[in-house]
Amino acid sequence: MVALPLTVAAGQVGDTGRAPAASRGDAKTGTGTVRRGPFLLGLGLATAARCGPELTSPDGIEAQTCVLTQGEDTWARTYYRNATGESLDSVLSLMGPGGRTVQTHCVTGSDDEPATCETPRERSRGVPDAYTAVTEFASRGAQGTLMLRAGSNS
Repeated sequence: MVALPLTVAAGQVGDTGRAPAASRGDAKTGTGTVRRGPFLLGLGLATAARCGPELTSPDGIEAQTCVLTQGEDTWARTYYRNATGESLDSVLSLMGPGGRTVQTHCVTGSDDEPATCETPRERSRGVPDAYTAVTEFASRGAQGTLMLRAGSNS
């Protein structure tokens, strides 16, 4: 099995990840208000990732699917590698609270290189744990055979 690159921060960010306090006010008197920025990890807003296991099909497709949350946005991303030698049909679905579902059709070439696909970002509706993502890879065509299903849950 080949490890797929996860380039997002996983887990929750605590106070140690906060941006430095920025002050406003009069520099001469030292009066003013202090405001805190959003949670930061390094260079930008922290991204929480909940990922399912890395899976490999006997046919040669490898995938890992995640639900990502950053600020007020939530979206799904799948990391995959298609070593089947043929283009595949793929659908990434993000399911959220209230039966809301967003689907994206992913272009999976036959080049055997690691790639990603993600749904559009949406404003979060509820807690991050209320979201799940699933990716399905199938041979092309109306009667395509399911080759792999990878989800964000374990």
